Amino acid sequence: MKLNKKILNTLLGGTLGNHIWLYPTPINLTYFWSFGSLAGLILISQIVTGILLAMHYTANIHNSFSDLEHIMRDVVGGYGLRYIHANGASMFFIIVYTHMARGLYYGSYNEPRYILWVSGVILFLLMMATAFMGYVLPWGQMSFWGATVITNLFSAIPEVGNSIVQLLWGGFSVDNPTLNRFFSLHFTLPFLIAGVAGLHLVLLHEFGSNNPLGINTIIEKISFFTYFWIKDFYSLLLLILLFGMFVVNLPNTLGHPDNYIEAQPLVTPTHIVPEWYFLPFYAILRAIPDKLSGVISMFWSIVILLFLPWFDSSPIRSNFFKPFMLYCFIFFVLIMLTLGWLGQEEVDYPFLQFSTIISFLYFVYFKVLTLDNLI
Repeated sequence: MKLNKKILNTLLGGTLGNHIWLYPTPINLTYFWSFGSLAGLILISQIVTGILLAMHYTANIHNSFSDLEHIMRDVVGGYGLRYIHANGASMFFIIVYTHMARGLYYGSYNEPRYILWVSGVILFLLMMATAFMGYVLPWGQMSFWGATVITNLFSAIPEVGNSIVQLLWGGFSVDNPTLNRFFSLHFTLPFLIAGVAGLHLVLLHEFGSNNPLGINTIIEKISFFTYFWIKDFYSLLLLILLFGMFVVNLPNTLGHPDNYIEAQPLVTPTHIVPEWYFLPFYAILRAIPDKLSGVISMFWSIVILLFLPWFDSSPIRSNFFKPFMLYCFIFFVLIMLTLGWLGQEEVDYPFLQFSTIISFLYFVYFKVLTLDNLI
């Protein structure tokens, strides 16, 4: 029997039905609009696998590394859990970076969706904090030294910097209290992320989805079910294939080899490198010799995204109709990829000088956005 919309809405509940079933969606959305749904599914996967892993993990510098070996070797399904969670973080960032790039290209941050964009950037910041703390938990060489380097950045803050660092460490060096703090926050923050993601979804459905045309015009809309459910399902199948390839065949490809060595505080790695999804911002940090200026530049390179709705006031949102901005966007993507490459290279000539130039061009892109409506 064919159910009409009113019956479906009643069965699902008014609010729930409006959000996941009857939500009016522009008919011309492409597969790039599937990445929001994929990010939500990956977040659920990360929370579930994280809870299961926490049942077998001890936040202690003497046990953490061996606990992971125990999970991999002795816990039923532990191998899968560990690699799904570890590679899930990379999949999460791949999806979110693509989702944000789509927002940049189509101008999804413009009025009336600027609050939606700001909530998305806040989600991104929470993701980065959670991922960093999670990277410390295996207590490998790169975990320990990465935590030492990144937390030391706060010491650049005048007057209160050293106090903040000692608060993060729980002492005078990265040690057991640090690991306990990071484990507690890493376990708690995903639930905050889930709450902000729920708010992000509510805001999306409050203001409606942007459309690929990127202009204020009347676009025919249809219910989210079934057409867009099917499109999201196809995208999910592709994600599962990619995700499964890494988990089954290439589980350690996205990790650093030094992190499979237990942390040794007296042995500094030859080259300290964070996870790949931090590399562009790490390159900006290292591009400036002055520590405080480098820290400010790195944080500003992320926080600047919050102000995009005020930088770009062009009535035409999509770069598809703005050839100059289309080339600028492509150039910006290349800048991000180049910064990612430079972030893993040694702090030496010519990489350091090249990083300075590319970092400058990164910020130039946002200046160009402010001139968009004048071009």
